[in-house]
Amino acid sequence: MAARTRTTVLERGVDGSAVTLSVIPGGLRVITESVPGARSASVGIWVGVGSVDETPKLAGASHYLEHLLFKGTSHRTGHQIASAIDAVGGELNAFTSHEYTCYYAHVLASSAELAVDIVCDVVLDAVITSADVDVERQVILEEISMRDDDPEDTLGDAFAAALFAGHPVAAPVIGSEQTITEMTRAQIAGYYRRRYSPDKMVVSVAGGVDHGEVVKWVRKAFGSRLDSDAAPEAPRLGRGRARAISEVLVVDRDIEQAHLCVGVPAPGRSDPSRYTMSVLAAALGGGMSSRLFRTIREEHGLAYSCYAATSGYADVGSFSVYAGCQPENLGTVARLVGRELTAVAANGLETSELARVHGQLAGGLVLGLEDNESKMSRIGKNLLVRNEYRSVADELAAIAAVDAGQVATLAKTLLGQQLTAAVVGPYAAQTDLPQELTSMVHTGGRRRAG
Repeated sequence: MAARTRTTVLERGVDGSAVTLSVIPGGLRVITESVPGARSASVGIWVGVGSVDETPKLAGASHYLEHLLFKGTSHRTGHQIASAIDAVGGELNAFTSHEYTCYYAHVLASSAELAVDIVCDVVLDAVITSADVDVERQVILEEISMRDDDPEDTLGDAFAAALFAGHPVAAPVIGSEQTITEMTRAQIAGYYRRRYSPDKMVVSVAGGVDHGEVVKWVRKAFGSRLDSDAAPEAPRLGRGRARAISEVLVVDRDIEQAHLCVGVPAPGRSDPSRYTMSVLAAALGGGMSSRLFRTIREEHGLAYSCYAATSGYADVGSFSVYAGCQPENLGTVARLVGRELTAVAANGLETSELARVHGQLAGGLVLGLEDNESKMSRIGKNLLVRNEYRSVADELAAIAAVDAGQVATLAKTLLGQQLTAAVVGPYAAQTDLPQELTSMVHTGGRRRAG
């Protein structure tokens, strides 16, 4: 018996909006957020393919495909694709991460059917010619050079390499000059054919659309590719073990600032503590009233940018702090960062801090979903990478449920680990770094506060 489409309403909003999911034959999932009165629509195809799926020789292939799929299909040239979107005042783009790739368009709601057709065409029927492979090879090499010229991008790659050593997420999504130079058209096209199947995809659409209409458009675009009994691919499991380097990784650059990132391994994205970790990160460095911003910028004037951040993958994650400062101030900045980490690990958060952060995170979540592109991203990514769909109300309740005891316990556990750090700046070796930084790393941030 042929597989049947299963449709479920996952969430309803007070404004009459509704999030609806259909699982259709071939394992394809179509999820929409219909927003009454919206004049725009965002269309995305989320493919569960990223850099962690690549072999060493294919490092950067997922990102390479992101470039190539817009160059032309069996039905449209690259110029026709761009012209069709420009003619309706829309935007067409894509991005690649370690664990997935997203192709998306933002258009008027009246052009949503066209956007679905174009995005599906790009993802499903790219021709990938040898000429296009060669043209985009040079473009990506320029992109690698541009990344190397940006000290914050360089720092991000260096910190990931140090914190996730031995794990696939330690490698840059973009690949390396060697792998991009040596990759052939046959290798890229083969990777595309093997990986881009409907069971690995989620089509998400948000805005002034009707769910039933979207499913009809998607079915037409996918055609015979849905003629299978495949089930949707489950959220990915871990791909390896990370071994954090308990040293300071130094990248020598003749630049005016020193860029520092220091942090520790953290649980993956599905761990129950992720909301507690978000609260801790916001309190330490999530805004102008956060501890690090107030201490390092407002009180001492040592950095323009200073913040805390988290990352979460299928089986690994990170908790980190960034600061950019004059090289002569790096030691003082490191000492102040260490002091704040030590204080929160020892004492947790004050009641007033916790209340402020609850409001900050809740407001940021809701305000960040005011546009349809953000709504499309939330529902698509949520469905692709998690075992269960979480509504906005679920997320808000989880944030509000984080209490001071949970934050204190997590801070003590996380920040009691050995620290890993990376620095980009005018330093030829670790021996050129200020003692305050190397001491903080080697003692795991566990010095006495003060």
